[in-house]
Amino acid sequence: MVTPGFGEVSVRSRPLLRPPTVWTMDERRILVIEDDEAIASGLARILTSQGYLVHLLSQGAGAVRAADGDVDLVVLDLGLPDVDGLEVCRRLRTAHPGLAILILTARDNELDVVAGLDAGADDYLVKPFRLSELLARIRSHMRRVSVTTAHSEQPLQVGELRVDRSARRAWLGAQELVLRPKEFELLTLFMINAGIALTRERIMERVWDTSWMGSTKTLDTHVLGLRNKLGAEAIATLRGVGYRFELP
Repeated sequence: MVTPGFGEVSVRSRPLLRPPTVWTMDERRILVIEDDEAIASGLARILTSQGYLVHLLSQGAGAVRAADGDVDLVVLDLGLPDVDGLEVCRRLRTAHPGLAILILTARDNELDVVAGLDAGADDYLVKPFRLSELLARIRSHMRRVSVTTAHSEQPLQVGELRVDRSARRAWLGAQELVLRPKEFELLTLFMINAGIALTRERIMERVWDTSWMGSTKTLDTHVLGLRNKLGAEAIATLRGVGYRFELP
């Protein structure tokens, strides 16, 4: 867990904190929305030391505006003083479909996790947290951001289902689907491997990366979300193995 004692800073609204001059990774920008000054300042120091450019906010009202431009990832607390963090997450996802959002909160109920993912978050980490795990998850999301930014991929089509990976949009017939970020990545994986059995381990590795340390219940939640949008028969459950995307 990040603990107090990293120095006193005001987190009402801070500019991007520059990392030390000795670093080699590409500039990646992280927006931290956290009203606890001890946690916010600690995160800022640690992330800056890792080579990230960090912007701090203590309220949710200016989140969408702050994420405009070159922000790659948002670390979002849910217990904000002015706007509920879930609503902030929804606004961020609507305004910035390709933005990586990691919720960092004390809300540890399973329903809270599901609500956070449904609101558009890519990841959910409960306080108190292990710093090494947080940094691993951030690196994982940054790798996917890099790949998405660097490569324009050809559209996919299986039957009446079409996916434009470059635009991160999907259609079933003439109807455009509203997909959460991980639902989109999961659907893409299924379409590439249509008719092929995919183990739970392989899906977690490809969609949530090998650094994922949580329960695979999040996979079940996202599969359920896709079934609700595509039809229950679109994804077959293979007991003891995983899932198979069925050709329509």
